[in-house]
Amino acid sequence: MAEKNQFQLLASRRFLPFFLTQFLGAFNDNVFKSALMVMIAFRLAADQANALNNLAAGLFILPFFLFSATAGQLADKYDKSLLIRRIKLAEIGISIVGVVALLGGNNALCLVVLFLLGVQSAFFGPIKYAILPQHLRKSELVGGNALVEMATFTAILGGTIVGTVLSGASDANSDSQWIGGLIIGIALVGYLVCRAIPNAAAPVPELKIDLNPFRQTLRMLREVTRTPAIFYAIVGISWFWLLGAAYLTQIPSFGKNVLGGNEPLVALLLCSFTIGVAIGSLACERLSRGRIELGLVPLGAAGLTYAGIALSLIGGNLAPLTEVSLSAFWASPGAKTFLLHLALIGIFGGLYIVPLYAMIQERTDKKLRARVIAVTNIMNSLFMVISAILGIVFLSVLDFSIPQFFMVIALMNAAVAIFVFNRVPEFAMRLLIWLLSHTLYRVKHQGLEQIPAEGPAIIACNHVSYVDALLLAGAVRRPIRFIMYKPIYEIPVLHFIFKTGRAIPICSRQKDPEGYEQAFEEIEQGLKDGDLLCIFPEGQLTRDGELQPFRAGIEKILDRTPVPVVPMALRGLWGSFFSHRGGNAFTTLPRRFWSKVSVVAGEPLDATAARAETLQEQVLGLRDEQR
Repeated sequence: MAEKNQFQLLASRRFLPFFLTQFLGAFNDNVFKSALMVMIAFRLAADQANALNNLAAGLFILPFFLFSATAGQLADKYDKSLLIRRIKLAEIGISIVGVVALLGGNNALCLVVLFLLGVQSAFFGPIKYAILPQHLRKSELVGGNALVEMATFTAILGGTIVGTVLSGASDANSDSQWIGGLIIGIALVGYLVCRAIPNAAAPVPELKIDLNPFRQTLRMLREVTRTPAIFYAIVGISWFWLLGAAYLTQIPSFGKNVLGGNEPLVALLLCSFTIGVAIGSLACERLSRGRIELGLVPLGAAGLTYAGIALSLIGGNLAPLTEVSLSAFWASPGAKTFLLHLALIGIFGGLYIVPLYAMIQERTDKKLRARVIAVTNIMNSLFMVISAILGIVFLSVLDFSIPQFFMVIALMNAAVAIFVFNRVPEFAMRLLIWLLSHTLYRVKHQGLEQIPAEGPAIIACNHVSYVDALLLAGAVRRPIRFIMYKPIYEIPVLHFIFKTGRAIPICSRQKDPEGYEQAFEEIEQGLKDGDLLCIFPEGQLTRDGELQPFRAGIEKILDRTPVPVVPMALRGLWGSFFSHRGGNAFTTLPRRFWSKVSVVAGEPLDATAARAETLQEQVLGLRDEQR
């Protein structure tokens, strides 16, 4: 996928029907939801509109909290394509009830329909993300998730615009008829499209369904907390949905009550946010080069905080419009900057959420995947209910302005990000690796497909600079555990990265006999556990740019645990800020940025052939004359 365009997935039957099905479903939900919320915002007093809009938002997401546990079990027990067809049939029935509610002008029944749409979405949610790893290859997960997120928010955008415009018609009965006919038609088309989704076999057909949502939820929460990275990824995703719900819920009231605008202005504001999310989601595949790049998550979190604070400050200084028109808003001071930062929230949100979803899909046992996604949806619903409560408390009880509320959640975002990244240092580590490989260096790869996709193996590579391990970790798809010289392992800042990556420090037997033996025991255990290890057989950084003699430590490792060895070479690092060319490293300011660096892998050698001299010849050949 790194070399292919992610949009090629849209030509595949294993992705396109599902892509269209979830797009149409999200579009339909938001036509009804946005129409109802805009009607409330523009036909009721401001204080009533704020409270009722937050109630409507809460009613839509409450079913995720109530029914996701059961939905996750069903998605693991039955064929997901069959479940999708039944869910889409239910959507048709709900749409018909929605038409009756709209034509009758029954606000209470409209809220009931909104709740039922939430129920239908709750049962679709675990399927939506659990089916992707069944139909896509691992290298396609980021691109597939990016397209799904793009489609979801484009559907939100399209549904919101259509619902907003139709709800603003002068003839209330006429606009209700249009909206009602549209949602029934889309529900019918969605059902026809979903029938083309390929089968997605049940991973646990023998699973016994527990209908008690609270017991099942607690059981799965205990399961996911066993893997902290997955649990805090879920927390991060849920926090994003709290932010998104807060912005999307308050924008209609902001457009009317703060700016004094109309429905088209509300649609423009929503466009900026949702287009931003779509752009950010699609950018993930390009920035991560097809791999699951967790380094984008802290980048997204920092951007969300910045854009949220800026949006609050800019929004607080926007003056009410003297003329109710889009052109008047566009010409008003600060309007373009406000729209830009609203879009930036979406862009950084896309960078933040796509890697987290892909990480959960990749690292979760396939027999638990739908139920873990269900737990994610439960957490999402809980955080979105909290978002609705926060909106009511700050806007209705504490009488904050909407820009002030935006400031509060932006500062809360910074606190949550610091908490999550402190609990899971891997995110910060991956950010440092990503920044290094996208600022100082342009890293090219050659032959990396020869590294075993799974199972124990050792990478043997030349040692040129203090960032060799970071560049290798950023290039190779599999997590690597590095065997490294202890003084390098203990370098400040880098120590944090190496410790997080479970590196194995080692020094000579003479300096630390106990530590030397402990390192070999840890190496042996890591290989027995199926880890991919990397060793720099030279034992130290080169002082002259030439390959130093390989030491016999690699042979001792292989004698104890015979595994394949992949010779690798780093090219282009000699002379960099982190190498010893011209003296000691770090003694001068960096002189080169975006330098070309290559990571080259050769054919794996079996343990019997991987002697120190042989490996040295192989690595020297891969390095060629490029130091």
